[in-house]
Amino acid sequence: MAPPPLFPLPPLLILLVIVPLFPTAASLARALHLKRRDPNHHSQKGSGGHPSVPATAALYPHSYGGYAFTASLGTPPQPLPVLLDTGSHLTWVPCTSSYECRNCSSPSASAVPVFHPKNSSSSRLVGCRNPSCQWVHSAANLATKCRRAPCSPGAANCPAAASNVCPPYAVVYGSGSTAGLLIADTLRAPGRAVPGFVLGCSLVSVHQPPSGLAGFGRGAPSVPAQLGLPKFSYCLLSRRFDDNAAVSGSLVLGGTGGGEGMQYVPLVKSAAGDKLPYGVYYYLALRGVTVGGKAVRLPARAFAANAAGSGGTIVDSGTTFTYLDPTVFQPVADAVVAAVGGRYKRSKDAEDELGLHPCFALPQGARSMALPELSFHFEGGAVMQLPVENYFVVAGRGAVEAICLAVVTDFSGGSGAGNEGSGPAIILGSFQQQNYLVEYDLEKERLGFRRQSCTSSPS
Repeated sequence: MAPPPLFPLPPLLILLVIVPLFPTAASLARALHLKRRDPNHHSQKGSGGHPSVPATAALYPHSYGGYAFTASLGTPPQPLPVLLDTGSHLTWVPCTSSYECRNCSSPSASAVPVFHPKNSSSSRLVGCRNPSCQWVHSAANLATKCRRAPCSPGAANCPAAASNVCPPYAVVYGSGSTAGLLIADTLRAPGRAVPGFVLGCSLVSVHQPPSGLAGFGRGAPSVPAQLGLPKFSYCLLSRRFDDNAAVSGSLVLGGTGGGEGMQYVPLVKSAAGDKLPYGVYYYLALRGVTVGGKAVRLPARAFAANAAGSGGTIVDSGTTFTYLDPTVFQPVADAVVAAVGGRYKRSKDAEDELGLHPCFALPQGARSMALPELSFHFEGGAVMQLPVENYFVVAGRGAVEAICLAVVTDFSGGSGAGNEGSGPAIILGSFQQQNYLVEYDLEKERLGFRRQSCTSSPS
C-alpha cells in the first residue's frame, strides 16, 4: 500500500511560529472553562433592531494569546482595546482608577487602559430590576436581592444608594476571572454608535490580559445581539506579528458576505438548547477529520452534543490552540505519528516542556520536514485543509530543536466515561484560523471560511 500523501514543509525558520509555554497552558485552561457548565449564568433573548452597515476595524494579535480591536465607550468617547471572543457573550472593560488586576499579563495595573464612568455623561449603573441584570444573575437570586421598593438614592426612605443597583457579577475564564458592576453607556464600535449598550465595569480581575473583552458569542448580552448584526467576520493575522502595531488583520461588522471562494458549513444548535454556557457557542456540523489524506476514526461525540452539553465541535476566537478531548485527540495524534512513519524521532524533551504531543526532533542540518496534512470535513462538502504552519509549531530556545502538533488535550481526566459530560469534544482555536477569512452569517445560520492573507497596514 502506498504511504499516505504528505504535505511538504517550507523552511521552518521562516514559516513556523516559535511558541512559549503560556499559550499551551492558557489554551487548555480556556478549553476546560468552555467545557464546564456554570449554573450562575442565565440566558435572555436580545432585541437587536439596529441596521447592519458594514464597518471595519483593525484586529491585532498579541503574545498573551488574543486578538484585540479598539472600541470607544462613553460621552465623550474613551478608546479602549478589547479582545474578540466568540466563546462568551458578556462584554467588559477594566473600570475606574481603582481597577486591580492580579497575576495579569501586564507588568503593572497602570499599564492597563481603563474606562472612567465619572468622565462620561452617558454612563449609568444598571438597575436591579432591569431585565439585563438577569444576564448575570438568576431570577430567584434577584427576587431576594431586589425586594426593597424603588427609591431615589440620597432620599430619606432610601437607606443605601446602591439598593437599586444590579448586584456585582463574577465571570470565570478558565485560569482567570473578572468581577464588577453592570453599566449602560454609548458604545462606538466601528461605523456605529449604540446608546445604552450594557457591559461589565470590571473592578478586579485575576490572570487576565491588559484589555477588556468583547463577547461575540450567542445570547442577548453579546455584541452581535445588542447591535442587531445579521453577520460579522474576521481575518486573523499570523501570530508571527504578535504585538506589532504596523500590521493588522480585520474585523467587519455587517457586510454582504465573503464572496468568491467562500466555503460554508451549517451552524448547529446543541441538544442542550439555550442552557448556558452551551447556548453561547457556535457549533459546527463536523463530518470527519483526515490526516495525510486518510480518515481518522473518531467517536460519535466529536460530531454532535447531547442534551447534557457533552460533545460536538465549536469554533472559538478566544482559544489559542485547538482543543481535542482525549477520546478525539488520541486517534488524531496516532494518525499523525503513523503518517510520519518513523522518518523523524520523537522529542520527549519538547513534549515535556511545551505540553504538546507529538513532537518530532529536527534532523541535524535540516531546514525542512515533510509532514502530513490535517483537514476538517464539514456537512455540505466544505473542507478546511490547514496550511502546515497552522497546526505545527517550533520548539527550541534560540535554535529550532523540534516541531510539535499545535493541539492540546487534557489527559488528567482519562478518556473514558468520566469525560462524557464535559462539554465540546473539539474547540477550533484561533491558531488554526490564522490567515482565514471567517464569516459568521447569523441570518442564514452558517459559518463561512476562505484561506487568504490577512495582512494589512492600518491607516
